[in-house]
Amino acid sequence: MADIKYYDVILKPVISEKSMNMMADKKYTFLVHTDATKSQIKEAVEKMFEGTKVESVNTMNRHPKTRTRGRITGKTAQSKKAIVQLTADSKDIEIFAGL
Repeated sequence: MADIKYYDVILKPVISEKSMNMMADKKYTFLVHTDATKSQIKEAVEKMFEGTKVESVNTMNRHPKTRTRGRITGKTAQSKKAIVQLTADSKDIEIFAGL
């Protein structure tokens, strides 16, 4: 298992229509490091965003897809997505406030 610091776990937030609708239920979606575990993701969210308390974390692995451009064949990048559920008394995450 890789030695990942909490500030390396969360790569960027996912901005989509579905993820914006889930924010009403205090669910936030992030792209995370592919080797990160659920407990590391929980720790990273609680340390990076003050006043947040994570209730649960769901993760999904997105496997690479084969893409063809002419005769050249390649693969897209592998990634991991995490949906973080905050508790009811937790503060909202500020980076999503203006969206």
